[in-house]
Amino acid sequence: MAKKTWIEKRDCDKSCKIKTTDKKFADIPEGSKMFIATPKIIDDYVRHIPFGKSTELSTMRNDLAIEYQADKTCPVTAGIFLRIVSEASFEELNVGKDIEEVTPFWRIVNPKSKLAEKLECGIDFIEKQRENEGIEK
Repeated sequence: MAKKTWIEKRDCDKSCKIKTTDKKFADIPEGSKMFIATPKIIDDYVRHIPFGKSTELSTMRNDLAIEYQADKTCPVTAGIFLRIVSEASFEELNVGKDIEEVTPFWRIVNPKSKLAEKLECGIDFIEKQRENEGIEK
């Protein structure tokens, strides 16, 4: 069986969940309602970051927790899904989509982050897109 593309991973039909934590997990205290998003939810959030603006992953996690009536958003799945969204967006660019048509992941992926180091597009691409939009380093 062929390996799924990043686009297929992003567009899969997963449903979000809210789970009560039974022990402390990352920055989430025991007994908290933890929101587990989906790649589509993360994609939608990133698409709404305005041109020329950037957002932190922590801000997205807080915003999503509020929107879905949870205490926190799971940091692990949020990071994984952000990678899926970023790679899918870059994959779309590689098959000819215009930059205006893809999810602007460079507005949330900090070029100095561990995630930026892993992405196929490379840190230079992220920095160039941020520079094109006037997003400060």
